[in-house]
Amino acid sequence: MLYDRKIVDRQIGRNAELFAKAIARYPDAESRYAFLRILVSIIEQAHPEWNRTPLKDRQIAHLVQRMAHNLLDSDEVAEVVCVRDEERGYFKPS
Repeated sequence: MLYDRKIVDRQIGRNAELFAKAIARYPDAESRYAFLRILVSIIEQAHPEWNRTPLKDRQIAHLVQRMAHNLLDSDEVAEVVCVRDEERGYFKPS
């Protein structure tokens, strides 16, 4: 199978990149939410070094935006990351 672009992040892989593009096809944020949580989880597993950085939400959001070729809103993805972190008891320092 041939692809017209290189992989954005090899640690995450092509399937996650294709998943990000597929998520972008959903019409609204509510329908994308569950899939974005899955994608964020995949990214967190591939990049455990990002777990305690203060700008983790922005780093992951930027990566997802690149993977989806700017079809997803980075603020929406960053919010998903923050919600996941809050659920696990991690709070962003003020």
